[in-house]
Amino acid sequence: MGTADGAEALRMAVKRTDQAAAKGVIHKNTAARRKSRLVRRVNAAAEAPTG
Repeated sequence: MGTADGAEALRMAVKRTDQAAAKGVIHKNTAARRKSRLVRRVNAAAEAPTG
């Protein structure tokens, strides 16, 4: 997956998570935790060698 595609996918995932929290589907702290974990995984994957 390219960098632009990955950034767009992350942006959409964060947006959907925020929408779910705003509607009460998930708690706001749960949304924050999920976003944090997702961003950490995306950053780790971007730094990993693709060798």
